[in-house]
Amino acid sequence: MAVDAQTFRSVLGQWPTGVAIVTTVSGTGWHGMTAGSFGSVSLDPPLVMVCLARHVRTHALVERSGVFAVSVLGKDQAALGHRFAGGEPGADRFAGGTWTAAPTGAPVLGEAVAWLDCRVVHAHPGGDHTIFVGEVLGAATPRRTAPLLFHSRAWGQLADPLPDEVTIADTGLAAALHRRLTASGTAPARVTRAGAARLLAAVGAAGVRVRTPLPPAVPPGALPNGTLPNGTGSNGAGSPAAWSVLVEDAACLAEVPHGSGITAEVADGPDAARLIGAARTRGLPVIGRIGDGFAPGRQRDVLAAVDRLAAAGCAEIALDEGPEAASPLHVRNLLQEAVARARPVPLRVRLREAYGLGLANALTAMKSGVRSFDTTLGGVDGGLCAEDVLFLAARLGVATPIDRAALVAAAADLEAVWGSALPGRTHRAAS
Repeated sequence: MAVDAQTFRSVLGQWPTGVAIVTTVSGTGWHGMTAGSFGSVSLDPPLVMVCLARHVRTHALVERSGVFAVSVLGKDQAALGHRFAGGEPGADRFAGGTWTAAPTGAPVLGEAVAWLDCRVVHAHPGGDHTIFVGEVLGAATPRRTAPLLFHSRAWGQLADPLPDEVTIADTGLAAALHRRLTASGTAPARVTRAGAARLLAAVGAAGVRVRTPLPPAVPPGALPNGTLPNGTGSNGAGSPAAWSVLVEDAACLAEVPHGSGITAEVADGPDAARLIGAARTRGLPVIGRIGDGFAPGRQRDVLAAVDRLAAAGCAEIALDEGPEAASPLHVRNLLQEAVARARPVPLRVRLREAYGLGLANALTAMKSGVRSFDTTLGGVDGGLCAEDVLFLAARLGVATPIDRAALVAAAADLEAVWGSALPGRTHRAAS
């Protein structure tokens, strides 16, 4: 005995699918509908198939025209999918989005995750549906973002998995120590050049890459000759691979030894491509930085900067949170698209600890595909606290190559010489 229709629908509803709009063209214009029954058939020749119910208008038009296009929807296009599914009777389905005619004449969505333009080569009966097999004549991936999904009669998107491993760099401690040491009449006696050098060496020895200023910004005696004191082991503070420098111009770049392995950090701007090229010529890995990357209304500019820096040959791209506190929702929306656009170049972030949102944003970033964080020991400069990020990772079961115990000890040492309580919390809980 055949399964009843209700059970059959319920069972099929447990199979998650992508969401696509199938379109075609006729003498009266463009037509289309939302479809979940779409899939690949062959790579050579390139063939795909769509299954259309025989009673719908689009079925008859595809059968008559012999062409169809498929536009795959992104996670933020559920409203468009709902409209093409008949959810807005009487509405112009093509009023939303940018639609253009593909070579066959069938319309494709300019903001789709992907689209294919097809010529029907086979039509097979399939019960109350017809299986249209189309030869793919054109295809594109206009936008890289997570796809829209349909499951159990509801729209959704991919879950955000946690990474297997995260790592951190310290991009604020050296500058904070420099400011404290050189601020006339305000530095507590306990902050010394030797103490600053010891702290930076301890952070590097824990496996954390440290951003060090270039001369003449280096406090005399704290970072001799613009370098960190010698550490031990391959991750010690004396290892060039454990350092980074912020390269603002060609003169700064000239201070970095050729082929040293020191990471050059270059801010996005008019001279970025030239500086990145020059740094790579000198054998230096490059991080391209985008300032104020999470500011509201800047998403389009930020994504364009990601494209530029990736094309320029950066080994990594960093987004820095600006003075306005970012929300987890904004972080998620931006990073899901930015991570996809940057791929295979990894994206890293520098977040602030503001209004208690720092670790919430860090968790959101992890679940959005970020594996590397720029932090500051103890959160001493208002940036996300290095040891707090590692504590969060540990509680989530996420591994790290960093020696967390050594970093916590360094944070306690920093608080002892800083003269006031640090924003970070992990080192106090561990003491």
